[in-house]
Formats: sequence, structure tokens, C-alpha cells
Amino acid sequence: MINRSIVAFVFVIVMMLALVVRAWYLQVVKHQDFQTRSNDNRISVQPIAPKRGLIFDRNGVLLAENRSIYSLEIIPEKAGDIDQVLERLLGAGFIEEKHQEKFLKDLRGQRRFKSITVKNRLTEKEVARFSVVRYQYPGVSVEARLVRYYPFGEVLVHALGYVGRINDRELARIDQANYKATRHIGKVGLEKHYEDLLHGTIGFRRVETDVQGRVIGEPLFEKPPIPGKNIRLSLDIRLQQIAAKAMGEERGSVIAIDPRNGEVLALVSNPGYDPNEFVTGISSASFRALMESKDRPMFNRALRGLYSPGSTIKPHMGWIGLEQKLVTTKTTVPDPGYWVIPNEEKRVYRDWKRGGHGEKVALLTAIVKSCDPYFYDLAYKMGIDTLSANMKKFGFGDYTGIDMGEEVPGIMPSREWKRSARKIPWFPGETVITGIGQGYWVATPLQLANAIGQLGMGSLRYQLHLVTATQSNGDWLRVPAKVASTQADFSNKDNLKAVQKAMHKVTQWGGTAFEAFREAPFTSGGKTGTVQLRAMGEEKYDESKIEKRFRDNAVYVGYAPFDSPEIAIAVVVENAGHGGSEAAPIARAVFDEYFKNQVADINLERKVAEGRN
Repeated sequence: MINRSIVAFVFVIVMMLALVVRAWYLQVVKHQDFQTRSNDNRISVQPIAPKRGLIFDRNGVLLAENRSIYSLEIIPEKAGDIDQVLERLLGAGFIEEKHQEKFLKDLRGQRRFKSITVKNRLTEKEVARFSVVRYQYPGVSVEARLVRYYPFGEVLVHALGYVGRINDRELARIDQANYKATRHIGKVGLEKHYEDLLHGTIGFRRVETDVQGRVIGEPLFEKPPIPGKNIRLSLDIRLQQIAAKAMGEERGSVIAIDPRNGEVLALVSNPGYDPNEFVTGISSASFRALMESKDRPMFNRALRGLYSPGSTIKPHMGWIGLEQKLVTTKTTVPDPGYWVIPNEEKRVYRDWKRGGHGEKVALLTAIVKSCDPYFYDLAYKMGIDTLSANMKKFGFGDYTGIDMGEEVPGIMPSREWKRSARKIPWFPGETVITGIGQGYWVATPLQLANAIGQLGMGSLRYQLHLVTATQSNGDWLRVPAKVASTQADFSNKDNLKAVQKAMHKVTQWGGTAFEAFREAPFTSGGKTGTVQLRAMGEEKYDESKIEKRFRDNAVYVGYAPFDSPEIAIAVVVENAGHGGSEAAPIARAVFDEYFKNQVADINLERKVAEGRN
């Protein structure tokens, strides 16, 4: 009996020692490990989204901002019977059936103590109406969130682009750690190209939570996010609006640049669409309507539209002819209304004017009156190799370098290009029609503006760009202009002046753009173009008998002031008819606004200076 008691006593002592040793091991040896595990269960790290950088125009006008929107949200745990709450909200007119269906779909897989959006973009009236009866809906509240907003809507959409919800494809390529608290990303345009600058760097806070994940008390630690950088553009919103207004309901594009540095002053692609619909999610019906529209509002014509330049390249052709000593300013070509390749009388290349421009047409008249046979003859003498190589010096067939990432290079045809692209040889007749800017030759409005700006300046051509400065910590850092990789040599000033003189006369009495520039308070140079889209053969062109979408494109390129260009422009109006009557007036409206603004800015600076004195 005594032995059993001793054994039991020893067993109890051993077990107690084991418990003490185990407690010591857990509380002393493994203290740090279990404390870390406890903190992991108790402390949660919550990401904080950075504010997206703002976008300003050249005068400081806000073009893309972050605006608070109100949304109706429900915390299921606090709301009780969800179906009943939704029915009450529906019956009271706070939500619609589509909101109810989407909420129930979003509810699946979500924690019941997390807030879930039931309706976005509440109006102030809706917010006020719900606030009055909020006490009747436990767990339902109105929350404010920052979302991207574009105050100028479709006027700027093809320049700025827009942001939208991050999709799976984008999620796979971005830094997911930096986007943990971000729902949106740049989809197209500047918003996409400068995403890394505009997004910013994520922040975080450490908070204490209970066993179910609810936040308890104030944050234990917080590292604020770093906002995205603000960017300033070369765009002038006043010019942009005037250009868009002048385009009206027509399809096409307007590009205005500063040829002295490559800054883009206006970039219009018409029609456009409202980018704000994409920020919080466009409806399927609205998106389908945009995609199926024959007018292609989502297509960026400024960057991706490929148009035959037509007669707008005749000044460039004239300059190349002078430089290559193929013609002089006194060389004349007969224009009876047509031209034929020597010894090949079967194929006739007609002038736009029946009856022609006379027996002796020189370079100045050929440009001012847009005489086709003169340039048929010049192109034939020049040959496609010389023509193509020299036109590439003006940027045709290449990227302008604009900082948007969606540009196409167009086509500057050559013998090598056709052999590679079409697998067939080049024919002389193709050189002839290339001489008047048609055939395989297609260019973007950006290229047309840059090329005329270079010829008007008679100096360096720059890469086109929109962003001129970025802002961080209050300081603006200037983005330098870049010279284009290919340049024309304007060392022979006589040849340059001969062509520029002709472009000036295009806007004067007898020129094809005279009516558009009648009594203009500034001097300018330019060239009209009317690009035929459907071959007519011997039949006379009758606009009234041709479907609208097959009528001629109207094109105009120009610059001002004539002696010292500050602005160059390209206007393409699809299926509008004549460049002089349809495209040139749009250019005139933009020039008028530019010089009006310039005078207003000078007067403002003068008043400010007088006030200081």
C-alpha cells in the first residue's frame, strides 16, 4: 500500500515538473514565436490607395481630376435580412432591379462584415433623400469615394484616354503589391502611357482586429501613400474646344502643334465619347452601341487614322523638285486637263479641273491652283526612290514620337516596300499618282501637321509630345523637347522661299483657301487637298449622286504667322468634299482663337505688370 502511494506521489511530482518545464518552454523559449503568431491574428495590415496624379493644360486648367462620388453601401451583418432590406430600398425608389441583382451577385463569397456597394454615382438629391430616412435602414449607408473625373468629357477623350477597372490581363502584368488598394488603371491615351507616373505608391496602416476580422480602435501605425505625380500638357483647352466645335458633327481630326518645339496644342478626333462612363463601369448596351456605331467614336483618328494626304504634299514635292534640280521656278508644264506618261498614251491622268490650267504652268501656279499634271510630270521625272527617300525626311512613313503609345506610322510607299508588302514590282503609274499624294501613300493627321510645320519653319522638325512638365512635392520639372531623327536640309533658302511664297498665295486672292482666310488679321501659308475615295473614270464627279461615306475627304494643312510660324495645323474632314471650303475654315477658326488668346494673354501680363508698378 505504501509503495503504491510513493509511486503515485512520484508520478504526480514528475507530471507537475513536466507541466512547469512545458510552461517555461512555451512562455520563455517560444515567447517571441507565439507573440508573432498572436500579433498576426490580432493585427491586420490594410493597404491605402494613393491619390492619382492630376492632369492640367498649358494654362493650368484642370483636365483630369479626382472627384468624390457617393455610393449606397450595405454591411450585411448589420443589415439583417438582406432580401427584405433590398426590397424596401427598391420599393422606396433608392435602387433599381439591376442594382439588386448586381448586389446579390457581389455578395457571394464576401465577408458579411465588409461593406458592399449596391448603387454607384448617387446624385446630391438622392443622397439628401436617403439621409432623411437612414435611421430606418440599419447597416445601409452613403459612402464617399474618390474616382477619376474628366470635366471636358468627349472633347478630350482621344487625348487623355480614361481609366477603368483593372481586369485579369492587366492584373497579371502590373505590380500587384502596389495596386492592392487600387481598383482602376489607365486604359488608353495619356492615362495608360503615363500610368507609372500618375498612379503613385501604395501606403498601409496596421490595425488591431478581433477574431472575426473587425477593426478595433485607432490604427497602431500608418505609412501614408505617395500620391501620383501631376502632369502638365502642351494642350490648350480653349483651342481644343474651338477645334471640336468647328468640326461639328463631321468625322475627322484636327491637329495643331507648335512647330518650334513639337508641342501639341490641340488633338481632336471626331466623334468622341464620354470617358466618365467607363470609370465606374459602362453598361453593356452603351458599350455595344459605341462598338457598333458606323461613325467609330472609339477610333482615335488623330493617331491611327490613315488618310491619303492628297494635294497637301504638293509644296513638299515642289521643294524636292527644286532641290534635286529637276525643275526651276520658271520650268513650265502644259496642262490641257490631263497628262500621259511619255510613249504610253493609253493611260490618262486627269487634272481636277476640266480643261486644265493652261499651256504653261510654273511651280508657283501649280501649288496655288493645285495643278495635278505639273506634279504628275514632276513625280515621273523624280522616280519613286527619290520621292520616297526625301518625303521620309519630313516624317512620312514613320512615328512622330508622340507620347501616347498608340500611334501608327502610316505608309510612305517605295519600290522596296511594295516588293515586301505586296510581292509584286513597282509600276511607273504608281509613281505618278504618288506625286499628288494618293495611291498607297497614307499618313496620319499628326504626320501632316508635323510635315507642314517643318516646311513652314524651314528648320528642325521635333518629335511631337503632349507632356511638358511633371510635378512632385510642389516643384514642376520641365520635360525637354526632342529633335526628330530625320531632317530635311533647308540650306538653300531660295528653294525654300519659293515654296513658302506659293503656300502664302494659297490663302490670298485666287488661291484655293482664299475664301477661308479672307480678311484674316494674321498672315499664313497653307495647302488644300481634296482626296478622291472612289474612282470615277470618265464620269464627272457629282457629289449629290454619291453616298456620303464615299465622297471626297477634305484636307487642309497650314501655319501662321507666315514669316515666323508659331502654330501649324492639319485638318481632315471625312467625306466632306473640298479642302478649301470644308477643311480650311476649321483651320481658320483655330488660328483665330490662337491669336485672340495670344493678345488676351499679352494684355493680362501688361495689366499685372502695371499693377506691380
